[in-house]
Amino acid sequence: MKPPAVEKVLLDGAAGAIETDVTDPGDGRVAIALIAHPHPLMGGTKDNKVVTTLARTFYALGFVTLRPNFRGVGASEGTHDEGRGETDDLIAVARHAQNTYGELPLVCAGFSFGSFVQTRVARQLNPAQLVLVAPAVNRFPAETVAPGTLVIHGETDDVVPLKAVLDWARPQNLAVTVIPGGEHFVHGRLHQLQDLVTRYCR
Repeated sequence: MKPPAVEKVLLDGAAGAIETDVTDPGDGRVAIALIAHPHPLMGGTKDNKVVTTLARTFYALGFVTLRPNFRGVGASEGTHDEGRGETDDLIAVARHAQNTYGELPLVCAGFSFGSFVQTRVARQLNPAQLVLVAPAVNRFPAETVAPGTLVIHGETDDVVPLKAVLDWARPQNLAVTVIPGGEHFVHGRLHQLQDLVTRYCR
């Protein structure tokens, strides 16, 4: 499959414009994928390699993908709001997508801080599927999530220790998929991430 054409749009959010990259497979689209990036105060953007890998994976499955920059990042207006305003912004992007492409199933995905925000979004939007990569549950008060959520974590993650994720998942009876030898940014393991997400969403 040829690389998707990326449309760069500015959407309306509570704090102003939300800069968003959209890839649309066209009439054959089967779902909407909303992808959230890591912590903006630590360099996280929509162009993070885990985020772009997720976008390519969803696009290959026929999903229209949306990768917004959180408020205060790139051309997104506003200032960092510790997950509160960011939740509102993701919901605004999801609503825009549903208004534009119809009531397709919504898949929410996030990496690190983005996973934390997506646990908040999922409480309000109840997406068809939820994908959390290296969820930063030791740093932010992540919500409980629905059974069947895909949680992917690196065995040797030193930013968010695997134990912290297991401690968060255990009371929920939630399975955690561990990438052996994987670290927080999934260096050298992006193909495994792609395979896991593809199997989950297919």
